[in-house]
Amino acid sequence: MQNIQYLFPENKKLGSPKTIRLLQGELTLFKRPNSRQWQCRFKLPNGQWHAASTNTEDSDLAQTQALAIYETVKVKVGAGLAVVTKTFKQIALDELANMAQALHNKLGKRIYRDYAFAINKYLIPFFGQYEISQITNELLGDFESWRISQMGKTPMASTKRNHASAYIRVINLARDRGYIGLNQAVPLLDSKGKKSQPRPAFTAEEIKDLLSYTETWQKSSYTDRTALMRTLCAYYIEFLVNTGIRHGTEALPLRWKHLQWHWIGEKKYLRIWVSGKTGPRYLIARTAVVKVLERVMKWQKLPYSGLNAVIEAKVDAVVFRLPTGEQISNMENIFRNLMVRSNMRVDGGGQNRTLYSLRHTYATFALARGVDIHTLARQMGTSVGMIERHYSKLTPMMNAEKLA
Repeated sequence: MQNIQYLFPENKKLGSPKTIRLLQGELTLFKRPNSRQWQCRFKLPNGQWHAASTNTEDSDLAQTQALAIYETVKVKVGAGLAVVTKTFKQIALDELANMAQALHNKLGKRIYRDYAFAINKYLIPFFGQYEISQITNELLGDFESWRISQMGKTPMASTKRNHASAYIRVINLARDRGYIGLNQAVPLLDSKGKKSQPRPAFTAEEIKDLLSYTETWQKSSYTDRTALMRTLCAYYIEFLVNTGIRHGTEALPLRWKHLQWHWIGEKKYLRIWVSGKTGPRYLIARTAVVKVLERVMKWQKLPYSGLNAVIEAKVDAVVFRLPTGEQISNMENIFRNLMVRSNMRVDGGGQNRTLYSLRHTYATFALARGVDIHTLARQMGTSVGMIERHYSKLTPMMNAEKLA
């Protein structure tokens, strides 16, 4: 090795130096605090520093090792290879931290939450143990099959786009940090998928029939506990279809203290603070919600005369719970039972209705009343683009009289 000439025995005469410089200062040996082994450090062509351990305490051997490391890295850089490699999980965790910090500083985008979910739920569990250089087209094909098995269905185009974008963020971070060689191509995830369809909804007549049937459904319960859960589900349905709130993530954590009155002149409206997928927001509930909540209060035997008193007291208790105080986590299963018993499980297009169908129903009813898509998007905590994608076909039919 031609650089061996830079190993001078005179270094021994210096006693125990804290640093040793080689190659006219391009390569430096040093010791970290509380470590007896020598480390080496030098700058890469991209301006970043590269450090590595020589794994020895002997200064002469450390210099030999440092020059070997330096020459090896030079060869890798010249060949366009990565100098340091890390696993997908290591890089992904750094990217998650970057997005979390951006959101904390109010510099991030709402979509970062979707990216974080995709990384934690799908990308790390599958790719985590692999180094970036080990990702091949065949491995991506295995991931596609694995993801379908995990989801129980073929993902929609929007889901695949989110996963592909999250994957690209991890790959780009790896490239920026030099974990991917300049000449190394990394295959990317397919972002094309099954075209999404609007969730099945209910007509106004079906909602009326459904709410009417819930009384019979509650009376047919085999146990007192089942009757209580079905009663709570009936209140939950009325609330969802009149607010457009997301079931589960936004509705179930809702507390009485999150309710407020919003005054415009002499008129007041029920304002609800929610926090979910797209962050916190206020929404205005339809007037029917006031009566629903007052029935819930009476059923739970809250010691207040009415909703006004609860709002003034800022009661810190969950709204959708049993009179015993117990929260229900399987509301989707209870609703599914109602759909089967009421013969409303499947809509006219052959799709199964879920609790999410109530949010879709709210949106269609709002558009039918003439609510513009920008207002509706803010109310529902979603994008105008989503409203346009899922509901734009409905608006011409709803406004047939104006358009004809």
